[in-house]
Amino acid sequence: MRIVITDDLAALLDILPPHIREPLYQQPDRSELLEVVLDLGRLPEARFPHRELVLNSQEVTQADIDYVVARIGEFTGDNRAGINHTLHRISAIRNRHGEIIGLTCRVGRAVFGTVKMIQDLIESGKNVLLLGRPGIGKTTMLREVARVLADDFKKRVIVIDTSNEIAGDGDIPHPAIGHARRMQVATPAEQHAVMIEAVENHMPEVIIIDEIGTELEARAARTIAERGVQLVGTAHGNTLENLIMNPTLCDLIGGIQSVTLGDEEAKRRHTQKSILERKAPPTFDVVVEIVDYYKVNIHPNVAESVDALLSGRAPKTELRWMEEDGEVKKEATTSPVTWEGKEEEKPPEKTLRFYLFGVNRSRLEQVVREWRKDLKFVTDIRQADIFLTTRTYYRRKAQKIRDAEALGIPIYVLKSNNPSQMRQCLDALYPRSEAQSAYVRHLQRLLAGRRGSNSGNWNLQTGSTKMSR
Repeated sequence: MRIVITDDLAALLDILPPHIREPLYQQPDRSELLEVVLDLGRLPEARFPHRELVLNSQEVTQADIDYVVARIGEFTGDNRAGINHTLHRISAIRNRHGEIIGLTCRVGRAVFGTVKMIQDLIESGKNVLLLGRPGIGKTTMLREVARVLADDFKKRVIVIDTSNEIAGDGDIPHPAIGHARRMQVATPAEQHAVMIEAVENHMPEVIIIDEIGTELEARAARTIAERGVQLVGTAHGNTLENLIMNPTLCDLIGGIQSVTLGDEEAKRRHTQKSILERKAPPTFDVVVEIVDYYKVNIHPNVAESVDALLSGRAPKTELRWMEEDGEVKKEATTSPVTWEGKEEEKPPEKTLRFYLFGVNRSRLEQVVREWRKDLKFVTDIRQADIFLTTRTYYRRKAQKIRDAEALGIPIYVLKSNNPSQMRQCLDALYPRSEAQSAYVRHLQRLLAGRRGSNSGNWNLQTGSTKMSR
């Protein structure tokens, strides 16, 4: 069903110092290795899907880090490097003087079979946007989309490869993208310009783009779509709702504007006079929310889904999953409305598990008792549904916060340790009509003023799954 054609694991292990490399070769499940983390003055760690392994009792030295750096490609503007002819990615952490004091060596794998769940969508020529948490397989699926369109359907495909994650390091693209062509990007800030250059100079039928994350890139994507070129890409955010609430990227799904209705029209619609509406046709026709490697949730008509969400209705979606025999199953469903929604039947609320970092637990427990909600507190970050911290701690970027980001755990950042901030956090987690209305009013002000995501009392950064208030 899901066939790994290559991961070139030996190439990654060979760049590690011998005393760190050898314990990995002894692991029976080393084929499932996700990444190796080397931080100066800490024990070297290997991360697997369901466990972490300390590779040596000796702390990582500067010599260990220099050993790895000397055996890989050059670090680019986004602090990423690679290994020639592989899909592996090495990311650097630097100190204030620019010296490398930490490395994350992530295993890159080429996989066949993941695209089968959405193959009919990309064959149709529609613009398709992939969403999902970090490490869920967006880039893996994007890589196979490039190969299928270029090899099976003989289309002129160009991959915009900012960090060489799609087609690997070096000047020769990895075979995983088939006959698709690859344009490298010198620095992330130039990605939007290379997107336009690809269309103007190379006559593609399809553009593949990973991690659309800025307003300039969103505009470039719209320009490409308006020229009749098919777009398949990924963006920061887990769900369609994330894009709606992200002022930087909401243009990808048509943009959102605040509209004031007359008294009669507001009465006819049974709404407030000030409402949110979609501003323009979406750049992407279809949004695919990747649940896991074998399951996706599809918005087949983005315009209708956005309109439904803005009017408080649950959008119609299609859930698809792959059975063990490779057969794709489909089921029509309705996505739950996460804000400003009115549903007659709601699924039972999950008991959320909190990991607290710098948050006053006794004060939060008092607020929880007043709120009459069932919350749990855990001491193992891997068991957490929510990572809760304060602005002061978050700005320090402690290791626990970096761990939460690496695990894809949503991070909620409180301004301070006072009860009102905690109540507002619970408003976001368990929306009530009052809280939803307050949020929508803020979003309207945000869109009207175009102040960006750091204005006012709300600060929602969907790209890295962080919500702060």
